[in-house]
Formats: sequence, C-alpha cells, structure tokens
Amino acid sequence: MTMNRLRIFVFPILFLLVNVSTESSAAALKDGRYLYVAVPGIRNYLEYGGHGLLVFDMDREHKFVKRIPIGGLDEKGRPINIKGVCANGKTGRIYLTTLRTMMCLDMATEKLLWEKSYEGGCDRMAMAPDGSNIYLPSLEKEHWYVVNAVDGGIIAKIVPGSRSHNTIYGLNGKEVYLAGLGSRLLTVADIRTHTAARTVGPFSHSIRPFTVNGKQSLVFVNVNDLLGFEVGDLRSGKMLHRVEVKGWSKGKVKRHGCPSHGIGMTPDETEIWLSDGANQRMHVFDATMMPPKQIATIGLRDQPGWVTFSLDGKWAYPSSGEVVNVKTKRIEFKLTDETGREVGSEKMVEVQWKNDRPVRTGDQFGLGRVR
Repeated sequence: MTMNRLRIFVFPILFLLVNVSTESSAAALKDGRYLYVAVPGIRNYLEYGGHGLLVFDMDREHKFVKRIPIGGLDEKGRPINIKGVCANGKTGRIYLTTLRTMMCLDMATEKLLWEKSYEGGCDRMAMAPDGSNIYLPSLEKEHWYVVNAVDGGIIAKIVPGSRSHNTIYGLNGKEVYLAGLGSRLLTVADIRTHTAARTVGPFSHSIRPFTVNGKQSLVFVNVNDLLGFEVGDLRSGKMLHRVEVKGWSKGKVKRHGCPSHGIGMTPDETEIWLSDGANQRMHVFDATMMPPKQIATIGLRDQPGWVTFSLDGKWAYPSSGEVVNVKTKRIEFKLTDETGREVGSEKMVEVQWKNDRPVRTGDQFGLGRVR
C-alpha cells in the first residue's frame, strides 16, 4: 500500500480516535511555562499529533497537559493545514491560521472567539507586541492584510507582489518584515502608515524562513537551493554574507523543496540554529562572529522544517518534536500526545501563566532578543 493510500485510511481513524477519547477542560493552568503546539502543523498530516492545540508543561519534562479543540475544518469536516501561530499575554489570546482562515481563541476559557476567511487565503502571520494588530499574508498571493486583532477586521492592505509567505513583527513594534516565495527581496513595512517602506537584498534566491536579531539590525535568511543561510543588513539594505554548511550534502528533501527550511537565533544571540532536511539534522553556528561559524550538528528523528526557542534560551524546539538542551546540544525530551504518539509541528509558541491567566508569550520564529 502506498503512503498516500495509507494516509487516506489511517488519518480519519486517528482524527476520530483523538476527538472521541479526548476532552479539554478549560481550567486555568498552574503558574508556569507551557508550550502550545498547533496540529496538523506539518502539512495536513494527522500522524504528527492529530488535530487541535496541544499544551505541554515546560517545567515538568514537557509532559502532555491537554488538547484544546480548534476550528479549521473543510466542508467535509477534515482538518486543514495550520500555517501559523501567534499569541499575546496582554490580551490573553492565541491566533492560528489555516490555508483559508484565521482563528482567535481566548486562552483562559479556551473558547473560539471567531474564525474568519480572507480573500487569497492565509499564511504565517505576525502580531504586534502590544497585541493590537496582525500582519496576515495571503497564501502565496501578492498581498498582506493588516488585521485588527480584536475582531479580525481588515485595517489595510500591502501589495509587495512577492508571493507572500512568512512574516516577522520587530520587537520594537515599529517595523514588520515580509518575505515572499517569489522574491529575493525582503520587504520592510512601516507600522505608522502600514505601507512598504523599503527592501533588503537582493539575496541569491527566493527567501524562505528567516529570523531577525533584537536590535533589528541583522536578518538571517534561508533561500532556495542553499544548505545554509545568508545574512543581510536591515539598515543599509545590503546582503552581507553567504554561509554554507560544511561536511554535509544537500540531498533530497521530503517537504518545502529547499535544503534548509527553518532557521532561528537563540534569545541571547550567541547561536544560529539551521535546519537540514535531507540529512535530518540541525546545524549550529557561533553567531558571536561574522560570518557565523559552524560548531555542532544534532541528529533528529525526522526532517526538520522549523526551529524556535524557549524565552529563557534553555530549550530548542525543532519541528520534528525533540526538546534539545541548547547548552549541551543533547536531546532531553520528545513531545508525545495523550496516546503516546510522537508530535511534530512547525507552529508552536511558549505561553507563561501566572495567577490563572497568560501573562507573557514567545514567538513562533526564533528571534534574537538582545535589545
């Protein structure tokens, strides 16, 4: 039986088992740190954790806590790919995008407040630090929407014409970085006017995942056909460096079509972590020097397509589901759901709770946080 046929038979069974056997209690979480993992977060593959918003206790060996039901279903009731996640401790809300819609949930009550569709579909969005608005890319079309985070209403539309895909909101809340699959230029948007202000690049190929340092002076980008990354100066707009992985060949990848899809910077900005799809590895680079120097390689259980970090910089989270100690580079835990099934997702975010409510959140991108 082929893999595609196997998925046709197995996925509905997994989906029903998870949703019949699992109920989510809306009780407040204890004070602490939790990893919220949206699934299906690797395409629409339900074998990586089923469907829902999974919560793991970061302070207790990343044990599974609960599964929160979400929307994001097609006309036949089947889960649609989750494309992005963002959250805000000030508002207590978490947002998920699918290929078609964006959802808003209240983290305390776990209720779905709204789910809205947008012309052109949805991709990986980013939220303002104050929780007021969201920059929402269409699904590889020409535009981004600026959306009111309260009710999902459209505030503005930006049209870089780059096949919109990934989005990062700068930590200072003044600039947003827009990357499309069809452009070698990174667009920088000014939030005062919600317009495209300038570009960075060109880089050597179309931009894929990327990350930004805390001072918003440097950007580190994956590009098509490169096992490695490139570095750009966000202030001058120039490309500075091209860094290729040494000792490993590009090979054939399962997903995303490029050798390195996933890059993150540790919060202290000392390291860059880079995905290597064909070799199922994460390569680590010393970012205290320019260009960054390759220093370590970590084997994973599946192809990584993303990486992010805990806010304190202790843990790295490749999308393959391992929990890696950043200091030792050792895998200490592996995410599993309530059935013991391995969980993997490219859409996860840290949420910190205190006094029965969320108070602080991380980011789906591995952003540098030295400001």
